[in-house]
Amino acid sequence: MDSTIASPSTPKWNVERPFLTGRFHQEPKYTSGVAESRGFSMDFSSSGVEKPIGCYPASVQELIVIDDLLFALVGIEGRYTSIRRVHGKDDNESAKRIFPLCESYLLINQFVESRSQFKTGLVNHAFAAALRALLLDYQAMVAQLEHQFRLGKLSVQGLWFYCQPMMGSMQALSIVIKKASANNFIGSAVLNLLQSQAKAMAGDHVVRSLLEKMSHSASQAYLGILERWVYEGVIDDPYAEFFISENKSLQKESLTQDYDAKYWQQRYRLKDDIPSFLVNAAETILTTGKYLNVMRECGHSIQVPVAENSKLTTVGSNHRYLECIKAAYDFASGELLNLIKEKYDLMGKLRSIKHYLLLDQGDFLVHFMDIAREELSKKPDEISSEKLQSLLDLALRSTAAVADPYHEDLTCCVEKTTLLKRLSTLKDLQISEKLSSSSDLEEPVSITGLETFSLSFKVRWPLSLVISRKALTKYQLIFRFLFHCKHVNRQLCAAWQLHQVIEPNWHVMHNRLQTAKSIDEVIQYHNFFLEKCLRECLLLSPVLLKKLEKMKSICLQYAAAAQWLISYSVDKPKADSPDVDKYKQLKLRTRSQTSKVVSENATVIESILKFERGFAGELQSLGPLLSNSSRAEPYLTHLAQWLLGVGRD
Repeated sequence: MDSTIASPSTPKWNVERPFLTGRFHQEPKYTSGVAESRGFSMDFSSSGVEKPIGCYPASVQELIVIDDLLFALVGIEGRYTSIRRVHGKDDNESAKRIFPLCESYLLINQFVESRSQFKTGLVNHAFAAALRALLLDYQAMVAQLEHQFRLGKLSVQGLWFYCQPMMGSMQALSIVIKKASANNFIGSAVLNLLQSQAKAMAGDHVVRSLLEKMSHSASQAYLGILERWVYEGVIDDPYAEFFISENKSLQKESLTQDYDAKYWQQRYRLKDDIPSFLVNAAETILTTGKYLNVMRECGHSIQVPVAENSKLTTVGSNHRYLECIKAAYDFASGELLNLIKEKYDLMGKLRSIKHYLLLDQGDFLVHFMDIAREELSKKPDEISSEKLQSLLDLALRSTAAVADPYHEDLTCCVEKTTLLKRLSTLKDLQISEKLSSSSDLEEPVSITGLETFSLSFKVRWPLSLVISRKALTKYQLIFRFLFHCKHVNRQLCAAWQLHQVIEPNWHVMHNRLQTAKSIDEVIQYHNFFLEKCLRECLLLSPVLLKKLEKMKSICLQYAAAAQWLISYSVDKPKADSPDVDKYKQLKLRTRSQTSKVVSENATVIESILKFERGFAGELQSLGPLLSNSSRAEPYLTHLAQWLLGVGRD
């Protein structure tokens, strides 16, 4: 039988195991605080039935000490050794230099027993298994030492000589175990603790190598969880150890209702504890699994193709981890982007939204405004949404819009507040200036459906990731602004060339979407398009928008007054004249009342001139505001020059 003892430089204790004596069949005796950070010690004392050790000759004393130390090395009390708490300074003989090793064994062995259950987490379970294998090697070495002792070839100094190489490794492990136990670490925290301790032992190659091996063993179960996430989009984490959490209360259906679109950002989120070797790739890992999960939610079963030597549990180095994760991300991103673009026709849906909500298809809108004018002229509370929807469907079927494959997804609604009021409720918009006072947001008394009418669009999963409730709300804000301007434009036959705002931005977004490499880029480009349109329509500049709304109000008043005057002058009442009854009464007047009528006409003309002066004044005051704002917002420069030129003319 080989009785060779591992040399001091041997980093592992994987020697042949000779016959184990009875000491290995005894249970180690623990005190209640073995796993605590307070230390333990052993002392030589009479246990009551034994003679004091000093009664024996020196040669016998050494044999007794060695025998007891061999017991202590595996956590068993001997005849003259016992486990106790340390309350003061030990001043016993030099053999006590071995006691820290005994204490480390006790701590490690108890940790193994307490963490061998799955309820402590897969990482702790794997770590405990690696420690158990280490302890078997350790016990084998103690058995070899005992064999040498039985042959009479082991002295106290020899025992210290052979135990000394293990001291650093066992002590380093006991430090890890104390911290893990005291803080009840699981998952990522255990891995980070092992890695940080390994880095702290950079000067001791043997200890560092051992800790890195422990870290590798403990991380295998964790990497198994990671593999399922980045290769299948599934979180298989029964003990909540993974650094990505899932909020199952958030369902994909909420994307069409929740303005904040919490689903995409909060259904899966990063925790605080991330393994240090994965920190730089954490966001990529999160996104990869989210992409795969979306495809699974679409019923599109897919798995990242992985070679056997590319699995995360077998790659064996941090650099290779990152390569495998990047490859998985590229695959998942490309597959999801292709799925949304091709199968679910993202660009076709966006073009359809552009036709209707950005007024790209004018014939349908003109027809709708003609047939719905009477209903839209009512107060919001008096409008029938069902009737408007019926008129909208009629306009769609009567124009070229019927050829649009998504025209049936178009719906209408009537808001209860003005555009300015609605903008003030959306706190996430980057509005450049705040209105001066709350009075600026007061609802006008004469608000009608023309100011509050809006269109909406039915969007289904997974397109709701891109065209979410928040995105649709922004489209609706732009639509309400354009729709009211269209109304003013129809009333005045004037041209506010807003199409020079929408069209260039649309082309930029369209080109970017063609080259997008991920769904997140699609969302980013789409959001940028909406934000830019909102800004260039002045919707994020309430001061300018309020000024513009006031000018439009003056224009509408002017149009109504001018229309009434023309109707009166040609002696032909209009069906939609606001003063038909008054006009009929004027026709019955006698010649003697003509002078009074002339006076009234003068009053009307003065009122119209008042409108003109008011509009000119507002226009003049808008010009400098635009000039000042154009320093921060260059796109306002052309509009400022145009308005100032009109004002001078």
